[in-house]
Amino acid sequence: MIIAQPVLEIYGSDDFTLWPVAETEPYGFLPLSDRLGPAEVGTAVMRIADCNNVETEDDGRPPRPADPLGGFLHGLLTMDNLFAPGGLRITDTATGATLLPGCCNGLEEWRDWFDVVDSRGWASFGHDPAPLAERHGDIVRLTVDAEQENSPVIELPVGDLRRLLAGAERDLTGFLRPAAAWAARHLPEHAAPVTSALARALDLPAPAAPPAAGQ
Repeated sequence: MIIAQPVLEIYGSDDFTLWPVAETEPYGFLPLSDRLGPAEVGTAVMRIADCNNVETEDDGRPPRPADPLGGFLHGLLTMDNLFAPGGLRITDTATGATLLPGCCNGLEEWRDWFDVVDSRGWASFGHDPAPLAERHGDIVRLTVDAEQENSPVIELPVGDLRRLLAGAERDLTGFLRPAAAWAARHLPEHAAPVTSALARALDLPAPAAPPAAGQ
């Protein structure tokens, strides 16, 4: 069986105190879906906000708020182009081969996978490792690390990959539901813009209305 999961690359969170987060191993991957608990959602929001917590000169954004929470969320809420490190993790359970997103790849680019099935027939997803997807007729060949001569590969029909991509989109969309509820509870003054920013970071439309606080 071949499984595809949208995953967020996670760093350690030991020193973070602005809201509850889960204990995580550094440089691991957190699968995003509606099955995450509140602490895992908090971890995902922390990671995406932290990745966009950057300063640029003369970019026209409002000044950074002085309070710790507002300052930490500033990039997430004001940057046009958001980055969510990670991508799709694809695993062949029969062989154990796993394609992981490489460095500098982001979930905001997950739709590049459709270039493989619908457009130019190939796409790459970062480096160190350097995952590569190539279409050969009705088969898609996934190379776990194109920089390694004897890299493991995963092969699957184009139709199967298309179904996996649809499932990944459902998982990402599903993640926004508990994320919106989490924001309403933990960040009530920022809930709507945080939810909208998370959707943009995942290249998805924001939920039509945030659920009631309760998670």
